[in-house]
Amino acid sequence: MKKTIILALLLTLLTTAKAQQKYADYYTDLPKPMAQAQEPNIPDYAISLKDYGGKGDGLTLNTEAFRQAIAHLTAKGGGHLNVPDGIYLTAAITLGSHIDLHLSKNAIIVMTPEKKDMIRKDGKRSAPGISAEDCTDISVTGEGIIDGNGEWWRPVKRSKMSDVEWKTYLSKGGTVSKDGTMWYPAPLKHFAQITESPEKEANIREDVVRFTDCQRVMLKGVTVLNSPRFHVHPVTCTDVIIDGINVKCDWNVQNGDGIDLSSCKRCLVVNNTLNVGDDGICMKSGSGEKGLKDGPCEDILIQGNTVFHAHGGFVIGSDVSGGMKNIVVRDNRFCMTDIGLRFKSNIDRGGKTEDIYISHIYMTDIANAAIFFETTYENNKLKDGAEEQTKFSPNFQDIHISDIVCRGCKTGIYAKGGDGMIHDIDVERANIFYTDKATDIGSNCGIRLKDVVLKTFDM
Repeated sequence: MKKTIILALLLTLLTTAKAQQKYADYYTDLPKPMAQAQEPNIPDYAISLKDYGGKGDGLTLNTEAFRQAIAHLTAKGGGHLNVPDGIYLTAAITLGSHIDLHLSKNAIIVMTPEKKDMIRKDGKRSAPGISAEDCTDISVTGEGIIDGNGEWWRPVKRSKMSDVEWKTYLSKGGTVSKDGTMWYPAPLKHFAQITESPEKEANIREDVVRFTDCQRVMLKGVTVLNSPRFHVHPVTCTDVIIDGINVKCDWNVQNGDGIDLSSCKRCLVVNNTLNVGDDGICMKSGSGEKGLKDGPCEDILIQGNTVFHAHGGFVIGSDVSGGMKNIVVRDNRFCMTDIGLRFKSNIDRGGKTEDIYISHIYMTDIANAAIFFETTYENNKLKDGAEEQTKFSPNFQDIHISDIVCRGCKTGIYAKGGDGMIHDIDVERANIFYTDKATDIGSNCGIRLKDVVLKTFDM
């Protein structure tokens, strides 16, 4: 018996070591040392959601089944909650420490459109679809799908909708603004309004996957789609691995960010595919004093990802007050994004960037600029040459961009900002085919170009 236990322990340790070595391989040939993200530790114990009354019939609400199964795992010290094939309607799922939520290939978790069931206990806003707070060692894995059912929550802009899409939203009920430019998801035909106004109803929506103040977090293999707000959003977490997930929503989805890291440390984002309505892979670190308190995004490695539609393929901002430190972005593909590499902030949200290395980025059919800096995002106090500065003015600096190939963009390199806000930026070894302007760089922006080829059509 003792020999069997020892053998099982050795096999577990060997499997863990092999997995960690796999991720260690990503950390070779870095421009400077970086702390490696650590995997979660999940006990080798598994249960099925069906054992707790889970029904994948697409009709039954499974909130209580998830709650009971997670409570059981928590009492056991953790383990794997397996979700078998089926469609599982549910309200918010809250994970605990040392728990893995594992979806089989044909398992689809659908968040309920019944808004009253999604409201947090404090009643102020909705809960994330899947979340954890102040936990250690949590993961969401498998080949299944997590559907945020966001069309029941999001406002939509008429200018981004075809006539057919607009009529589809109107058929749900809701409210159109007086000027006809917006549709708000309340009151709806089949679901009661839960706030005092349609506008407020749209503002209480939440992310579909959100982890806050957690350590050793992993998402691997799953598909996350159709979020009410951001899709995957770790906040002030340490040791985050996001590997091989798919993130998807329509191109015109309001605030439909793909993967957002907010003031996180030691993160690995690899082999993911995104096609979303807002920023693709985005780094944030809060705004103002709260951003300073939460601290920077630090020791982040982003590699081998593909971003189709997004406002930006890789993005820093707009909230950067906590800073950005030691971020490596390499070997990624951006196809049909609005902007390729996007750096955005304003004088109330800015902070300092340090040791940002971006290389081997391949882009096609970029709608606007391949490389883009702005310090007036949603705030035009710097417009018309004003020199107003604040404690939280942007400080985009120490950014090194190299080995870039872009076939098709409107502007090759764009940079506009206040004095001292965009400086010490290097762009080396880049080939960019543009259709309108090679560069549009403000005279007060310090961007050095070396071995950069900018070409357009022959006149």
